[in-house]
Amino acid sequence: MPVILILAANAMAQEDKKTDDDKPADPDTGESTVEEKTLGVLPNPLQNYGVKFAATYIGEVLGNASGGLKQGAIYEGRLNLAVDIDLQKLVGFDKLTFHANMFQIHGNGLSRSNLQNFFVVSGIEALPSTRLYEAYFEKQWGAKQISLKFGQLAADSEFFNTKYTDVFTNASMGWPAITSLDLPSGGPSPPLAALGARLLVKVTERLSVLGGIFDGDQAGPGPGDPQERNPYGVNFRVNDPPLLLGQIQYAWNNKKGDPNLSGQIKLGGWRHFGSFADQRLASNGVSLAAPASSGAPLILSGDIGGWAVFEQQIYRIPHSDDRGVGVFARVSSAPADRNLIDLYADAGIEFIGLRDDRPDDKFGIAVGYAHVSKRAQALDADYRTLAGPNWPVRSFEGLLTAVYQYQVKDGWTVQPNFQYILHPGGGATLPAGPLAGQALRNASVFGLRTTLKF
Repeated sequence: MPVILILAANAMAQEDKKTDDDKPADPDTGESTVEEKTLGVLPNPLQNYGVKFAATYIGEVLGNASGGLKQGAIYEGRLNLAVDIDLQKLVGFDKLTFHANMFQIHGNGLSRSNLQNFFVVSGIEALPSTRLYEAYFEKQWGAKQISLKFGQLAADSEFFNTKYTDVFTNASMGWPAITSLDLPSGGPSPPLAALGARLLVKVTERLSVLGGIFDGDQAGPGPGDPQERNPYGVNFRVNDPPLLLGQIQYAWNNKKGDPNLSGQIKLGGWRHFGSFADQRLASNGVSLAAPASSGAPLILSGDIGGWAVFEQQIYRIPHSDDRGVGVFARVSSAPADRNLIDLYADAGIEFIGLRDDRPDDKFGIAVGYAHVSKRAQALDADYRTLAGPNWPVRSFEGLLTAVYQYQVKDGWTVQPNFQYILHPGGGATLPAGPLAGQALRNASVFGLRTTLKF
């Protein structure tokens, strides 16, 4: 796939969560890697020359007291090392910057080991590895009216996102489960970014459009976990069928100092030009569950999806910009015949710095819903007919989560969190494989995360 670009829609620079739309964002905390609050222990001797280093460590303990495949607890951690270079300061290239970061990932993952669920319970869950994540240039024109990024990029920081999910630790509160499950290799999101380009155009103060083109399978085709096919983040693939993303965003009362309550709406979608497996039918036209099945799924050409995002500040602390209460809602859909998830929705509320003596503390409550497509449910029904009445038919997975983020000091936060997973995996594991047809019970997950920004 040649790295070219298309036009489409705007965003804020965050992962699900993020920060100012012209600053690189930490892929979990959402703070700018350029203007973050830190512990102040990382030396930056070249900052006056436009070179800024950042380091973030996230460690967490998670355990499910009930439900899933089995009960247990895990520890996982991720060290994120980033560099931002202002090439105008360094070598005189006007309005050109470079950003790169890498992950050192260690520990186990509760979703993959204990739960087998759609709403992965941690945004840092990944196979242990040391890998490159993003590495891209950004060129701006005018008063930041036009911005072009090109290189190895993530899409979750600018597409399908809302700033009021930054307190949540569940991965789907960033890059939603519908895109991570339906797109090849999970789409360009942690821990696998993809080569591509994106163009942002601010049409007016309120309206902007953002579009991007990415290699459509950053791990490359093949069996097994995509992270194992691209273990170090350096595959740099450009020859897979492309993935196009577009988004239109309209914001109101979004200028700093505006006394009114801010909000925005985003409408977007994606188009993938690759091949996708039918969720029920085999290549010879019968059910994959049937004895006469060829064993290989029917291959369908291309895939699409769309989304809408709404966020609104409903209360603001006097004489502040961001402190107060905000709500959000997102909804997305995709065709049922070639996607495991055909309908997704989430919504929540975030309380930010309500106490004057705790201005950086946050608290959030959110819910999520991921519907197993009718075609996948039909396959389960076929297995029930052939294997017996006890074979589970998947329906949906639901999420209820609550998180409190306590700032110990600048650069150090602690987040106790609770997640309740309804019908993990839609109520059962996948129809094929060693755990085929195993019913999964609702899971209660408790966690404690600490984040250190050096």
